Amino acid sequence: MTTPAKKRAQERKEKFETSSGIPLDVAYGDGEQPGAFPFTRGVHPNMYRSRFWTMRQYAGFATAQESNARYKYLLAQGQMGISVAFDLPTQLAMDADDPNSAGEVGKVGVSISTLDDARELFDGIPLTKISTSMTINAPATILLALYIAVAKEQELKTMDDRRWTTEEIDHRLSSIVYGLRGTVQNDILKEYAARGLYVFPPRQSMRLVTDLFAFCQQHVPQWNTISISGYHIREAGSTAVQEVAFTLANGIAYVQGALDAGLNVDDFAGQLSFFFNAHNNFLEEVAKFRAARRLWAKIMRDRFGAKDPRSQMLRFHAQTGGSTLAAQQVTNNVARVTIQALAATLGGCQSLHTNGMDEALQLPTEEAARTALRTQQIIAHESGITDVADPLGGSHVIEYLTDEIETRAAALIKQIDEMGGAVAAIERGWMQSQIADASYMFQRDVESKKNVIVGVNEFTEGESKSAGGKFYMNPLVEQRQRERLAAWRAQRDNAQAHALMDKLAQTAQGKDNVMPVMIECVEAGVTVGEIGATLRKAFGEYQPPTVI
Repeated sequence: MTTPAKKRAQERKEKFETSSGIPLDVAYGDGEQPGAFPFTRGVHPNMYRSRFWTMRQYAGFATAQESNARYKYLLAQGQMGISVAFDLPTQLAMDADDPNSAGEVGKVGVSISTLDDARELFDGIPLTKISTSMTINAPATILLALYIAVAKEQELKTMDDRRWTTEEIDHRLSSIVYGLRGTVQNDILKEYAARGLYVFPPRQSMRLVTDLFAFCQQHVPQWNTISISGYHIREAGSTAVQEVAFTLANGIAYVQGALDAGLNVDDFAGQLSFFFNAHNNFLEEVAKFRAARRLWAKIMRDRFGAKDPRSQMLRFHAQTGGSTLAAQQVTNNVARVTIQALAATLGGCQSLHTNGMDEALQLPTEEAARTALRTQQIIAHESGITDVADPLGGSHVIEYLTDEIETRAAALIKQIDEMGGAVAAIERGWMQSQIADASYMFQRDVESKKNVIVGVNEFTEGESKSAGGKFYMNPLVEQRQRERLAAWRAQRDNAQAHALMDKLAQTAQGKDNVMPVMIECVEAGVTVGEIGATLRKAFGEYQPPTVI
């Protein structure tokens, strides 16, 4: 979906100069250039001169219908892609009518239980013309199956009335799926280490991850099969160095898992993407992104023998730091988000979400969501930083911090390797304890005022409690979702649905890829929770170690 703002960004001026008419080169400094190994200065030679980062605001709440309206609103405001937030039951592969879902349906994201919910979520949004990011992990295979099913249905509606052969229809639908663009987070290791929304044991979860890799390599090659997430590691309290180290260690585990499953590194590594946090320490954050790119390029080339430059590139989405937002004096959060967004763009992100100023209090209002998007647009169109690739490259302090973060992160990765890798480090509880210790130390420094948080532990006068209104959540959402589920199960072919659940269970216990049967299941009306229950029986559920 091309908006006027996006079209203008794509038709950037060929002559780049300051407002005083001073001409600008694409990059400055001797030696390494943007777009060249090890990609410290960015993954593209021209960076934002060619096109801006994707402005992708994370959103989702209540019902699919209400979330769909928010996506259309954000797209009309100039957003370039969709980013879907799911509620806790969906993230745990449970239906809205599961007893364990009570009180959580639609609260921190959209409730999706059926193919009909997915249809409504993307109604009127052409999936072949827009990229979609889905923050979903344990049930990533299920949600991608739903997305593919909706895309196929959208295409069937466009086909004319002439008589099509089965082969022609299959070929056309395969072509549509082949061209889909987007990302599923699909990063289960960080759930064990930092976030807690896991379902299955680590090794069975890794099987789902690599099955999705293999399926997309063949059928959906433009889809990013994983967004290896440091964001939630940082939100749990890690340092910037730990964020880089633990994220890349998890990435190493995914690459090795794919290789062990028989995939060739250059066939899948180009579909890997990353997801990092953007915090307040501006210089460290810019350096962090540069160091992560450099370190990953070396890991992919030297450790895994990747030869394709795309396989060596660390492409990443960034989100401003949710944990840095304060409920006190909420308008101060606009300044925090701006600093963080600048760090992400100066650090070379490929897409960005900026948090709403009121997110420490509630789901963002339309006004707060619009202001967050406008922050990105002002940086892109008015700041001038997009005219030069890696504008801070060559700064003594930026280069020093880049080197230090790389060195310290590499040392932590070596420690993890000596434990047997990221899965083993998580199973031992080591990674979790490191994050917990860092979080404790930060909070101790806040309480002692060694770390000043403006409006929280200093400069507390002038409290503001409003950020342009309150977000209203309809209390009937859960009841309506339960009613929709009951109606859905009543109208589907239940014999076919249960037969496919049995087929999925057999596939999960064997070695065949689960994705094809997963797509069959959702197209036949099997729900997210029913698929989750089937996999729970096949795989078991994860019980975390006690970390003290």
